Amino acid sequence: MRKIALVNRSLTRPEHKQGKVLEAIVTGEILGSDRLASDESLKGVFDRINGYIGIQAVIPPQTRLYGTGTRETPELLDWQLVRDICAASNADALLVLETFDSNSDLLLSTVGNRVTAALGNNVPIPAVPNQVRVNVLTFWRLYDPVSKTIIDQQQARSFLTFNGVGSSNLMLPPPEALHSTAYEAGRNYIGRFLPRYYTVKRELYKKGKGSSKQAFRAAFRSSEVANWQGAMESWSAILNQASRKNAGKACLNMAVAHEVLGNTDQALQWAKKSYEVYGNKLGRDYANILLNRKRLE
Repeated sequence: MRKIALVNRSLTRPEHKQGKVLEAIVTGEILGSDRLASDESLKGVFDRINGYIGIQAVIPPQTRLYGTGTRETPELLDWQLVRDICAASNADALLVLETFDSNSDLLLSTVGNRVTAALGNNVPIPAVPNQVRVNVLTFWRLYDPVSKTIIDQQQARSFLTFNGVGSSNLMLPPPEALHSTAYEAGRNYIGRFLPRYYTVKRELYKKGKGSSKQAFRAAFRSSEVANWQGAMESWSAILNQASRKNAGKACLNMAVAHEVLGNTDQALQWAKKSYEVYGNKLGRDYANILLNRKRLE
C-alpha cells in the first residue's frame, strides 16, 4: 500500500458535549482541547509518512467523523463509507483515529494528595511538583477497502514530561504540552510500519601470520575506506597460498565483505567454509547470524 488516507473519528457529537464538560472538570482538561489535539496526532502520522519515498499520506475531503467522543471504542465504519473516502482521495487504505483522550498526571495526583492532607490533622500539605506528565490515549484502526479487513488496530498510551508553568500553588502544563504529546503519539503509531535503519557490528581479521601478514594489513586498509572489492581480491589471493589458519580468517573476511555489499547468500557460503573447511569458530557463529538474517528477510 502506497497511499493512506487519514481520518479523525474521535470527535464528540453535539448532543454528547455535556458529558465532555463534566469529564473536563474532573480530569482538569481545558474544554475542547482534545478536539484540537487529536488533529495533531494525524499531523504526526502525516509528517512521518511523507518523509519516506514511495509512501504517501493524504487528507481526504471527508477527514472528520463523529465517534464516541470518549475512550469507548466505536463500531467499525461502514465499508461503503471506507471505500468512498478512499476513492475520493485515490488511497489504498484508510487510517482512522477512532478515539483520543488526554489528562495530566500532575493535576490528578496532586489535587488528591492535597485534599487528603488538608483533611488530616497537622499533616503538611505537599508541594506541587514542577514536572508535569501529559498522557494521551489513542485507538487506531487501519481499514483495507478492497478485502474489507482491518489490517491493524491498536490502543496506545503516549506521554511526555514538561516543566510546569505557574505559581507554587498551581502548576500547569505549558500551552504546547498537549499538542506536542498528541503529535508524538501519531508519529509513534505509524512508525511501527515504516522502514528504519539500525547498526550491527561485524568482526573481521586485521592481521595474519607468516607470508600473509602484509596482505592482511593491506586488505584491512582497503576495507577501512570501503574498497571492499579491492579487499576481497587480497583475501582471495591469500587463500591460494596461506596456512590453514590464515585461510579460515580470509574466508571469514570474505563473508563480511559480501554481507556489506548486500550479498547475504554468498556471505553465508563463505562463513560456512571458514568453519567447515578450516575450523574457524568465528565463522560458525557468523553463519548462524546470517541464517537468522535470511529468516527475517
